[in-house]
Amino acid sequence: MNKMERVEAVLRGEAVDRVPVSAWWHDYQREGSAQMLAEATLESYSRYDWDYVKVTPRSSYIVEGWKARYKPSTEKYMPPVLEATPIRGSSDWKRLRHIEPDQGALAEQLLALQLINHALGFEAYFLETVFSPLAVAQILVGGSEQVLLTMREDRNAMHAALRVISETITSFAIACLEQGAHGIYYETNGWASTEQLTADKYREFGEQYDQEILDALKSRSKCTALHNSGANIHFDLLASYPIHAINWASEASGNPDLRDGQRRSGKIVMGGLSQGAFQKGASPSQVQDEVGSALEATGGKHLLLAPGGSLTPDVPTKSLNALRRALS
Repeated sequence: MNKMERVEAVLRGEAVDRVPVSAWWHDYQREGSAQMLAEATLESYSRYDWDYVKVTPRSSYIVEGWKARYKPSTEKYMPPVLEATPIRGSSDWKRLRHIEPDQGALAEQLLALQLINHALGFEAYFLETVFSPLAVAQILVGGSEQVLLTMREDRNAMHAALRVISETITSFAIACLEQGAHGIYYETNGWASTEQLTADKYREFGEQYDQEILDALKSRSKCTALHNSGANIHFDLLASYPIHAINWASEASGNPDLRDGQRRSGKIVMGGLSQGAFQKGASPSQVQDEVGSALEATGGKHLLLAPGGSLTPDVPTKSLNALRRALS
C-alpha cells in the first residue's frame, strides 16, 4: 500500500499492510510565516517518512485578527508570549466580530496549506489544526481564568463571543479543506475535562458549538480528528461527536486506555504513544514497547498510530527513528 491507500483503508475499517504512523510538535521559530511553516512541516514529513501529517501552526493565528498580539519567539523551544489582548473585562467579549478566512493570519494559514498541498497533496493525507471556540477564547486572553470568570459573571457575553468565534472557525475550516487539506485536527485544549469544567458546563459552553462546527465539516472532511488534552476528560461526550478519529492521552489519570477508548468510542483511535516516550532521557526501547502494546490492544485495526498530542519541540531524534524502525 502507498500512504494514501493505507490511511484510506483505516478510515474505511479495512485491513492494512501496516498501521499508519505520524508525530508532530511545534517549531516556534518557524511558525511566523506561511513559507516557514510549510517548510518545517514538509521537512519533518520527509525526514521521518510519516504516513500522514498534522500541520502544527502557532496557536495565536486564530486570534490575531481580533487584535490579540503575541510576541514572536526567538528560540526554537519557547512559545510566543501574549503581549496584548482586546479583552479587558466581561463586556469586551461582546465586541468580537466575524473574521473572514481570506484576511490576515487566517489567509496566511491558507497559503501555507496551498504550499503543503502542492508538495504532498497526492502523496499523503494532511490535516490542519483548528481550535474549538473555548480554546480560541483561552488563546485570546492568554489563559483560562478570564474565560471562567466571564462564564460566572456574564454568561450571555461569553455565549455571544463563542457564537462569533464558532462562525469564524467554521468558515475558516471549510476554506482549509477547499485549499487542499484532507481533514481537520480539532483541538479543544483540555476544556472537556473535570480539570476545567463539569460535563454539564461543557455541554453548555463547549459541546453545542463543537457540534455545529463539526456538523458543517461532516460532508467535506475526509478525516476529522478530535483531540482533548489532559487528564479526566469527558471521553464519552467527545466520542459522540461526528468525527472519524479521537486523540487523547490514554496514559493520563482518569482517561480510558487505548483498548477501552476504542471500544467505548467506536471510532478510529489516533494514539497509542505516550509523550513520556519522546522526552529527553527516554529510551528508544520504550517507543518500541509502546508500539507493540498499541498493536496488541487494538489488533492493529482502526488505529492511526501517534502520540496523544503534540510532542515537545526538543523531541529526541533517536526516539522518532525508533518509532519508524518499530513499524518497518
